[in-house]
Amino acid sequence: MTSQSGTEVKDPGSQVGAGRLRRLGEWCARHFITVIVLWLIALGGLYGLNTAFGGTYSDNFSLPGTQSDDGARVLARHVPGAGGIGAQVVLHDARRPLTGVRSQVDRAVGSLRTLPHVLSVTSPLPSTPSAPPTGALSPDGRTGCIGIQFNANPTSFGSSYLHGVDAAVQPLRAAGVQVEYGGLLGELARPMPADLTSEAIGFAVAVIVLLVGFGSISGAAIPLVTALIGVIVGVSCLGLIAAATTFASVSPTLATMIGLGVGIDYALFLITRHRQRLMDGADPVTAAGGAVATSGRAVIVSGCTVIVALAGLYVSQVSFIGKLGVAAAVTVVTAVAGAITLVPALLGLAGRRIDRYWVRRPVAEGDPAPARKGGGRTGRTEPADGAVHDGWHRYAQRVERRPWWFLLAGLVAVGVLAIPLFSIRLGHIDDGADPTGFTDRRAYDLISAGFGPGANGPFILVVDQGAVPLADRPALASRLQRALTDVPDAAGVTPLQPSADGQLLTGTAIPAGAPQSAGTTTLFHHLKDDALPGAVSGTGARTYVTGTTAAMEDFLDLITSRLPLIIGVVVALAFVIILIVFRGLLVALKAAVLNLLSIAASYGVVVAVFQWGWGGPSLGISGTVPIESYVPMMMFAIVFGLSMDYEVFLLARVQESWLRTHESKGSVALGLEITARVISCAALIMVSVFAAFILSDNIVVKMLGLGLAVSVLIDATIVRLLLVPAVMTLLGESAWWLPRWLDRILPQADREGEEAAPYRRSVSDGRPGAGVQGPPH
Repeated sequence: MTSQSGTEVKDPGSQVGAGRLRRLGEWCARHFITVIVLWLIALGGLYGLNTAFGGTYSDNFSLPGTQSDDGARVLARHVPGAGGIGAQVVLHDARRPLTGVRSQVDRAVGSLRTLPHVLSVTSPLPSTPSAPPTGALSPDGRTGCIGIQFNANPTSFGSSYLHGVDAAVQPLRAAGVQVEYGGLLGELARPMPADLTSEAIGFAVAVIVLLVGFGSISGAAIPLVTALIGVIVGVSCLGLIAAATTFASVSPTLATMIGLGVGIDYALFLITRHRQRLMDGADPVTAAGGAVATSGRAVIVSGCTVIVALAGLYVSQVSFIGKLGVAAAVTVVTAVAGAITLVPALLGLAGRRIDRYWVRRPVAEGDPAPARKGGGRTGRTEPADGAVHDGWHRYAQRVERRPWWFLLAGLVAVGVLAIPLFSIRLGHIDDGADPTGFTDRRAYDLISAGFGPGANGPFILVVDQGAVPLADRPALASRLQRALTDVPDAAGVTPLQPSADGQLLTGTAIPAGAPQSAGTTTLFHHLKDDALPGAVSGTGARTYVTGTTAAMEDFLDLITSRLPLIIGVVVALAFVIILIVFRGLLVALKAAVLNLLSIAASYGVVVAVFQWGWGGPSLGISGTVPIESYVPMMMFAIVFGLSMDYEVFLLARVQESWLRTHESKGSVALGLEITARVISCAALIMVSVFAAFILSDNIVVKMLGLGLAVSVLIDATIVRLLLVPAVMTLLGESAWWLPRWLDRILPQADREGEEAAPYRRSVSDGRPGAGVQGPPH
């Protein structure tokens, strides 16, 4: 074919180039037995090591520097046994008051004190029948809470720890008392998540989509096999890392979700390019090398973008959040490694027999670069070779003819979906949203019925009066008591009592609502910022609001304040990556802006389902819940990274055609035509993988699964099929404009491999498209 200038343009990747990726792909395809054996050794070895030495996962995180953490440390120094991490054993006897089983309660308390990691245990019963109530016994005497303070988060102890707890409370159960575990002890007792069901459903849908979309049985099997191997290797590596540091309990599920999605996608993009080259007459080794040198380069760029977005979570300066990003990034790395090594090895093994078995006539991605001729003043282009194209070609031409209509339709759709975002309320989902089959949910309900819902999330008030003269302390106590009388949103505040050494005043504030309610958040801020500081102003005393619920509120404030910074950093890094790879200022800006729109729309859907309750019961959600504080941050990093996958693959084809023809509108239509089938199938697979995790009993996993599924669906349909081609068509040649000074300082990165170097654009002189030149003679 020829360019507009009449110079011959060779098909990038059509020759056996000297690119390292091409050589890697050809070597793996030629030595497929060696590569497959190495991957199987890695699979078995890492899985075995993880089984033997892998760590456990728990939601054990600290927030150094926050007032709740400082308050807990102060309390631990002055009140032995009050520090550590608290949990409850909730007792309920429907037939009689708990005083009727005093001996069993005392035996259970004594046995619990002997367990490892226990700092202190408090009985719900008064020491003598005439003693005042402890506050841990309900007014009717039928419900009580045994308070336990641990020296570490009990979720990190392992499920075997529950054997000792069960043995300790066995006398109570034998006496007919209902015993449930609340708080973090209840989380330890939760059943293992049935993520295998979700993975099986996602795999089943992926098989159907691949067979219907591409026809070839082998072509459908290879992406699934490589994705599964990559996930097992990645999760095994994560388990070994977890032996050295603590990861959140949701980490392996999150890593599996991301690993399956990108693993299937990356393999699919390489296989479709490979199969098209086979159809064009290339031998299997050359075809595999060319696929790795072209689509493999796009896979690496996409993977790096996802990893950079996940690494941006460390901007939060919260290790708990940053490690969630690390967990997801581990399986992204193994997915990329599998795509550029294991996939070509399996392609080499299949050879020309890859389409031998099929359920419909196999199809690939289509003609990669058919010659096109101009359409006169309309700017329309038609195939110069008389080729017959499918419906995607006709759709691409419609977008090319009416870009403004498609742009408006896409913006309206995204805008409508994003409306609920404006009412988003971040918070912490409490145990009341868990299934009733969980012991912590039953404990939550017993406490709510016996003491009120706020008793599930009390605030511990700590006043350090060490700097206050002894003579002034009675007046300080009086001021505090007045300030804590009739506090809004509080069911009650206990009188402040001095510690044994007299240095602290401590009390408990019980919220009127559940821990996840907006009123509890309002109460926390009132106590922390107004009531307590105002009461001790000018005295030298320091005040703290601490406890588990207070720590979650501090965590929420921290995440909320740093979310804009994370968004800014991730968007900026992704913008730079796209700018370096595609050398177009407006292309990179467009990618960032449109991805923000798709994320806003997905946020809106999550708010509507979980916070507004639209369809929540059908998803197994009990009532309405706030949006978990760190979910928007995680969704943003993951979605922004994943959306760049499709952006890179679509833009790679658009730029490839642009560098050959210099015809902007035709290049956009051609890129859409070639990639639409692959992107649509890949997105449908990823949507099914993510949506399958909605079946999880964990509300946060449900929220992430729905949010990621919706975001990929929006990105692959509204954004990738409406907004991107419409905007690119309207931008025309301006999309690829890059100032001379910026081109000089940006590093060079050929997204299609070293063999595409002759097609690199020359430096623009500032005029749109003026710097584009044909290949050398």
